[in-house]
Amino acid sequence: MKLSTKGRYGLMAMYNLKENMGKGPIALKDIAKDENLSESYLEQLFTLLRKADLVKSIRGAGGGYVLARDPQNIAIGEIINALEGDISLSCCDLGKNVACGKQADCATRDILSKLQGKIEGVMESMTLADM
Repeated sequence: MKLSTKGRYGLMAMYNLKENMGKGPIALKDIAKDENLSESYLEQLFTLLRKADLVKSIRGAGGGYVLARDPQNIAIGEIINALEGDISLSCCDLGKNVACGKQADCATRDILSKLQGKIEGVMESMTLADM
């Protein structure tokens, strides 16, 4: 399993906002420069982060982005899910509607379910403040 650039760059950008808290809105061009990322790609990511209520945009001169909540109240899992969607280790959705019909005989179901639970637990227990 590998986190895509969306998730990695989004975490980097959110970390940048956390580090600059209290300094006013941060422009995407400044985040892009600080983190050596594409500004146009960040625009796409910040659209997703804004829709998930993780960042707020401030318009006008001196505008940019700020965190929507205190970093202690933003779980890493929220950021990843906003950018990547729900992360699933299995082709079935582990307990909901199993498409393959092999739920009872699936050799990987139990281990993938345990791994899924551990990953979700870690992502929800760690916050932006922990970075």
